[in-house]
Amino acid sequence: MSQPPYLQPGEAAVLYDGTCRLCNGWVHFLLRHHVARQVRFAAVQSEKGKALLRWADMPEDNVSTIVLIADGQVWKRAQAIFRVMRQVPQPWRALSVLRFFPDAVSNFCYDRIALNRYRLFGRYDSQQHIKPDYPGRFLEDEEQPSHST
Repeated sequence: MSQPPYLQPGEAAVLYDGTCRLCNGWVHFLLRHHVARQVRFAAVQSEKGKALLRWADMPEDNVSTIVLIADGQVWKRAQAIFRVMRQVPQPWRALSVLRFFPDAVSNFCYDRIALNRYRLFGRYDSQQHIKPDYPGRFLEDEEQPSHST
């Protein structure tokens, strides 16, 4: 597989629903608990998020899952969450062992929450801007190169 757009070798991207209060809360949690610096974020509503979805051969609209792109691989749903948890310090890192649960079990639980996330947690009218812990953490916040003619 080719290198994902906007990511340098060794970097990972978490794609999340920028209008979902639960998804935004999870990103805040990861930042508050010092997720590794090589983990970057993009809302699926952003142009860079859509480009990464295309790279992962996923639809650009109606994405109702967390996606992790790392090491040329794509993880979705519960596996994405459990694998990202490997990038936070203990005691939270211990939750990453849940990636060994059968996908049928963990994704069943994930899907119940994902299908009801707006009703249970609410949604924003537009994509939310989350304050990064350092510049460049969010792909959509990167400066676009200026083109002079």
